[in-house]
Amino acid sequence: MVQIDWPSLAIVTAFSTWVLAVGTLIILFWQTRQTQVLNSANAVMNLRDKFDSTRMRSVRRHLSERLIKQAHEDIASIEVVTFFELVGTLTHRHVLDEDLVWEAFGSWVTAYWWALRHPVDWVERLRHDLDDPLIFHEYEWLSNRVHQLDRRALAKEHHAEGSAEEESRRILSREALLESV
Repeated sequence: MVQIDWPSLAIVTAFSTWVLAVGTLIILFWQTRQTQVLNSANAVMNLRDKFDSTRMRSVRRHLSERLIKQAHEDIASIEVVTFFELVGTLTHRHVLDEDLVWEAFGSWVTAYWWALRHPVDWVERLRHDLDDPLIFHEYEWLSNRVHQLDRRALAKEHHAEGSAEEESRRILSREALLESV
C-alpha cells in the first residue's frame, strides 16, 4: 500500500496556490499596463488630430503671428495655451505617457511657452491681473518636463537661452504660415 505524506502534500499544494496567485497578479498587472499605454497612445493621437484640425491651425497661426510681432496685448484667443494646459494636466497626472507627449508636441510646447514669456511675460502679467498664480501652471510644468526630456535625449544641456529663442522663432515662423486644411 502507498503511504501518502499528507503534511508534505499540503505544503506543496499551498505553495502551488501561491505561485498561481502571484503569477495571475503579475499577468493582470502587465495587461493593465498594456491597456494604459494603448489608451494613452490613442488619447495622444486624438489630441494630435485636434491640434492639426482646421480651427486649431487657424488659432495657432493667429497666436504665432502675434507672438512674432511681440503684440502680446493683441492675443485674442488662448485656445493653444489652454490646449497645452490640458495636455500638461493629463501628462502630470500620468493619464498620458510623457514620452508620447514629448514626441507628439515637444517642440510646440517649448516654442509657444518661450514666446509667451519673452520679451513680455504674458503669463505672469495674466497671473497678476487675475490674481491667480496657478494660471497655466500645468503648461509651465509640461514645458519644464519637455526641456528635461530634451536634455535626456540629447545627453547634454540643449536649451541655452539663445537657442531657445532661435528655436521658438523658427517654429513660430512656420506656424504663422499655416493654412487651413
